[in-house]
Amino acid sequence: MLIATAVPAERDAVARAFPGPVQEVHRPGVSLLRTSAGVDLVAAGVGPAAAAASTACALAAAALDDAPYGLVVCAGIGGGFQPEAPVGSLVVARTITVADLGAETADGFLPVTELGFGVVSHLPPRSLVRQAAAATGAATGTVLTVSTVTGTAARAAGLRARHPDALAEGMEGFGVAEAADAQGRPVLEIRAISNPVGPRDRAAWRIGEALDALTEGFGKLAPVLDGWMTA
Repeated sequence: MLIATAVPAERDAVARAFPGPVQEVHRPGVSLLRTSAGVDLVAAGVGPAAAAASTACALAAAALDDAPYGLVVCAGIGGGFQPEAPVGSLVVARTITVADLGAETADGFLPVTELGFGVVSHLPPRSLVRQAAAATGAATGTVLTVSTVTGTAARAAGLRARHPDALAEGMEGFGVAEAADAQGRPVLEIRAISNPVGPRDRAAWRIGEALDALTEGFGKLAPVLDGWMTA
């Protein structure tokens, strides 16, 4: 299993859920942390492009080593749409959707699919989503991938109008999912909520609380992921 986060603090929060030592593993274009359980973690970078590139490097290296990953997980903290995803809670993606890939027009935003090419969503395995939510108590819904974090009430309202099932936003999920899909690997995304989606208020962010929730969540999630892959 490969777990991709944006930054080392998120990667380390997930790693704390796996007992035992970790070792650094270097592959062309990417550096991994490998747990004693054989789970690889990568701080893939901020944003969908960096996340896709790092995840693709890790997937290609594993395939060339004749040890392909059975599952790719995008994990980290993110913004939550209120009141459904309060700060400190967990969200598991039923759908991973890129929210701002397309074109702005006089009539509003057009996703890239309406321009005649590309995809905007990936669907994690339904059985895995159900099991992950049951184990962690997470809410399930759409997790949006954005290249620009939402900082106004107007943009938050616009996103919810276009994506009424949206519970959270992050910056890496779609990139990770694109890389996984290219290799035919299933993908899951889980977010611990650090702040409300809406007006930018750094004083309201609870990053430490969200990182703790991520560690606790993966403590419950790890056996589910392992069992799902070996079923």
